[in-house]
Amino acid sequence: MPTFTAPDGTRLAAHASGDGAPLVCLPGGPMRDSAYLGTLGGLTAHRRLIRLDLRGTGASEVPRDPASYRCDRLVDDVEALREHLGPERIDLLAHSAGANLAALYTARHPDRVARLTLVAPSVYAVGMQISAEDRLRVARLRESEPWFGPAFAALEEITAGRATPDSWEAISPFAHARWDETARAFEEADAKEKNAEAAAVYAAEGAFSPADTRAALAGFTSPVRVLAGEFDISAPPRVLARYAELFPNAEFVIQPGAGHMPWLDDAERFVALVLPVSSP
Repeated sequence: MPTFTAPDGTRLAAHASGDGAPLVCLPGGPMRDSAYLGTLGGLTAHRRLIRLDLRGTGASEVPRDPASYRCDRLVDDVEALREHLGPERIDLLAHSAGANLAALYTARHPDRVARLTLVAPSVYAVGMQISAEDRLRVARLRESEPWFGPAFAALEEITAGRATPDSWEAISPFAHARWDETARAFEEADAKEKNAEAAAVYAAEGAFSPADTRAALAGFTSPVRVLAGEFDISAPPRVLARYAELFPNAEFVIQPGAGHMPWLDDAERFVALVLPVSSP
């Protein structure tokens, strides 16, 4: 497990696995231990994955300054990892909330990113809006599922601004193609693997400057792939299609039958969809 030092002296950890050219991977959560990414559905057979444990998560050190959990300040940690690894340019993959960090890093260091892959990306960093109907439209695709009724009712409460603590747990099945024991275990691990204090700071005031980020990404000409899960209410395909349009050289793909963790839903399909842009 490689370790390296961030500019502020925080010791950070990255986990390397697999064969092939390096692919730096940023986890979501936000601020969840990168272990949940695993092999990304067997992508390790084609690429050497470098999973970064963001500060205060996984094997990385808790920083002295909690304000350094803010997303824009984490950009320096990614750059420190690139410097530690050595190459002038990196291939970068980010999942969910990690895509906000990837977008900020790419905007600040466009010459350091050779290829960018965004999997079910969060859109806060680029200031896009996800409407209630965007989420409900995707959710209705699951109406034949046995758990649909209570989950959809909870989603309606959330999108109407009437969420209770139980509402968020009730919509968990929407994140997965199959609501089985594997999916339940994944959700249970989330609370244990996420740094709640860090997550609360991640998108704090000042973290994002959407107009500036969009302007910078409009000039990023390297290959980009934006991948959406067909059933993902967190990152609805309709919204992600617009996200891809922010880049001049992006391809948008939908993984059929997939939720928010598409590599868990259909590993073979996921790898086939990701490889074209993530491969040198």
